Amino acid sequence: MKILVEIIGAMLILVGLIFTAQSKSLLGPSSSFMYSNPSWTINGSMFIIAGIIVLILGIIFRISFRHKLRDKK
Repeated sequence: MKILVEIIGAMLILVGLIFTAQSKSLLGPSSSFMYSNPSWTINGSMFIIAGIIVLILGIIFRISFRHKLRDKK
C-alpha cells in the first residue's frame, strides 16, 4: 500500500512531462488539442509539482512506518 503512493506520484510526474512536451510541440500529432497549446504547459507543470509532492510524501510515510515498526520490537 505504501509503495502505491510512490507509484502514483511517479505516474503524475510522467503524465505532466507528456503534457508539457505536447504543449511545446515536442511530442504527439499536430492534430491533438494539446499540441502547441500554452495552457497545457501550465497543466503539465501542475501535474509535475503534484507528482513530486505525492512522491515525497510516499517516501516519508514509508520511512516513518519503517521506524515505527522497528521501535515496536
